[in-house]
Amino acid sequence: MTVSNLEKQNNPLPWIFGIMGGGIILIAIMSYVITNRTNSPTKIDEYTVPITQQTINLEISANGTVEPIQSVNISPKNPGRIVKLLVDQGAIVKKGQPIAVMDNKELYAQGIQAEARLRESQASLQEAQIKLQGDIQVYSSQINQALARLEESKRRIPSQIDQVRAQLAEAESRLKLAESQLKRNENLLKEGVISKDQFDQLGNEYIVAGANIQQLIRRMEELKTTEDPEIKRLEGAVAEIKISMEERKVSGKVEMERLKANIQAIQADLEIAKIQYEDTYVLAPFDGIVTQRFATEGAFVTPTTSASNTVSATSSSIVALARGLEIVAKVPEIDLNQIKLGQPVKIIADAFPDQVFEGVVRSVAPEAIVEQNVTSFEVKVAIVSGQEKLLSKMNVEVNFLGDKLSNALVVPTVAIVTEEGETGVMIPDENNDPKFKPITIGVSVDDKTEVLSGLLPGDRVFIDLPKDKRKNPQ
Repeated sequence: MTVSNLEKQNNPLPWIFGIMGGGIILIAIMSYVITNRTNSPTKIDEYTVPITQQTINLEISANGTVEPIQSVNISPKNPGRIVKLLVDQGAIVKKGQPIAVMDNKELYAQGIQAEARLRESQASLQEAQIKLQGDIQVYSSQINQALARLEESKRRIPSQIDQVRAQLAEAESRLKLAESQLKRNENLLKEGVISKDQFDQLGNEYIVAGANIQQLIRRMEELKTTEDPEIKRLEGAVAEIKISMEERKVSGKVEMERLKANIQAIQADLEIAKIQYEDTYVLAPFDGIVTQRFATEGAFVTPTTSASNTVSATSSSIVALARGLEIVAKVPEIDLNQIKLGQPVKIIADAFPDQVFEGVVRSVAPEAIVEQNVTSFEVKVAIVSGQEKLLSKMNVEVNFLGDKLSNALVVPTVAIVTEEGETGVMIPDENNDPKFKPITIGVSVDDKTEVLSGLLPGDRVFIDLPKDKRKNPQ
């Protein structure tokens, strides 16, 4: 069937529809071309990032708690009842400051009794010393008197002997004279010059002189025989008094020692009473803050847990005292070789998540701790800033600041994947599809990981995959 031009002109709808259909097809083709040319890079940029070189500050993170540098539970040295509690929780105390006072009335009375017994014993000692000195003086006086009598006797007896000896010499002279006269007058008597009476008188004088000599000789012997007994008696008296004095000295010394020993024993009792009395005043062993209060006035407290380093409540302690604060962190064994004394540390407390405090490594434990098959070491960190905010037992995160790695090739940690046991990243292939690329990684800091090999600066890696490229799309 043939349609005339007039009919075509009178019916324009087919032409209009044809033109419209061709335009739609043309627009679709142009959109496809433009999309493939311009939008593909945009999608790659959306899912990938370039590899860059950066300076990495090496850090080792660990969890820890704020702990007192020194902490003890304070208890009395002896069991007793608290009569005064002088501090409350949170109180700041100085070394030697009284914390509490225990009941000490009985100890005070014991001290008074000991002092009285001490004074009594000292008085007895003084009295015994005076009596001993008096007795010694009496014996000394008796000895002096006996010695005087002895010396007098020694002087007196030789004097009498000397007198008799002189008299004897004189008598012997008279005897010789009488003998000489008698011999001379004997011839005169024969010649008749003198009478018989005169001669007899001379003979009598001779006899008297001889008798006088015999008498003096007997006197001399008598004096010599009486000298030794008297002197010996007097010397014996002196020795006896000296022995008595020495015996008194010995007995006095024994008495002194007994009294002195008694005084020392009482002094020891008194000292014990004083110490026990002083011990009823419970003193702070160091400057610090009272972190816990376990007892109240009137409570009976025993010393079974004195010097405990825990703060668990117990009736055996009065208060818990702490000095200073530090961080105690547990560092894994694998990271321990990167921890050094004096190393700077960043501290972030759970209570202050937006604040960073400073610290330095103070000590590393020489022995490991094994908990749930995990080996770690306690590292103590001295707090440099934040002392006024950090409180005991707060939980904190600590970052140990290590060396800096300059121009390190880094990749976002989120880009690292594992495929068939190998570590690597996903990179775009020639069609911009994800392709696994093995790499060797180094340290990880925050959200970045060091790349040791496998990538070059400027290489792009996927940090997310398009939904249609994911292995398990949701």
